[in-house]
Amino acid sequence: MWTFRARCRRETSSMVIKWSRCRHTYTVSAPIAWKSRMQRGGRMPELPEVETIVRGLNSVTGARIERVDVFDQRLNPPKSKISGRTIERVERRGKYIVINLAEGGSLIVHLRMSGRLALKRPTAEEKHTRFILHLDDGRKIYFINPRRLGTVEYTVDGFPYELGIEPLSREFTAERLRDLVAGSRAPIKPLLMDQKKIAGLGNIYSSEALWRVKIDPRRIAKTISDDEARKLHRAIQSILRQAIESAGTTFGYTVSDYRDAYGDYGKFQEMLAVYGRAGEECPRCGEGIMRIKQAGRSTYF
Repeated sequence: MWTFRARCRRETSSMVIKWSRCRHTYTVSAPIAWKSRMQRGGRMPELPEVETIVRGLNSVTGARIERVDVFDQRLNPPKSKISGRTIERVERRGKYIVINLAEGGSLIVHLRMSGRLALKRPTAEEKHTRFILHLDDGRKIYFINPRRLGTVEYTVDGFPYELGIEPLSREFTAERLRDLVAGSRAPIKPLLMDQKKIAGLGNIYSSEALWRVKIDPRRIAKTISDDEARKLHRAIQSILRQAIESAGTTFGYTVSDYRDAYGDYGKFQEMLAVYGRAGEECPRCGEGIMRIKQAGRSTYF
């Protein structure tokens, strides 16, 4: 192994460049102090977090919406078309929450970076509440949206967005994944995050899945072999199911961090191998975990 040191203009400490046995390439290990600062910030809820919230909201099925309070006029859902309607079911499509109403019509919610739908609301979150659905059984559904990036819309024409295959559906097979990557010159990680190809898979779980099967996230998608596609397919489904069982991933304890419908934090962050761990030792080879940018998003491997 060849190792040499290079000065880092951003820090007085040095960077280490060395040959990686795990990645079969040269790696640059930066000081943990400045990399840890880069790791902070809000993360968009992905499939496991949205699925956890949806499962928490399933108990409102059959309840009637008596009143709608809107505190952010940018959302502007049509109160007259929602009030008096019965909730038929709550489901997930990709990273969207869909509240289907009896006799047609749906509320479609995207949480973005900091939003959540909740059945319980701490006092500290009152000022971040953008709308409330008052139900006939006395319960309330709160849309808490601190950074005001989340969206709510009403539609009578079905789900309006073009999304890819659901990664936990029966249709998502290893062969289907192989077809998705075949012929693509895009790096494999951004391709996995393309919502028009695979719905709901995001930054956290694509990083973890690729690490688990030892595929470099920078590899051109079409170079993935049939055997690698089978392993990657298993890893994606396994990680997503494990994350759902752990109620998702929470990285902090502010009003902007993910919680489920009852205000409880996720636990999958305790099981992450590489995501958000830049500079720490790789649990497989012991070398420093790297962080790079791909399509404007952080990748860890």
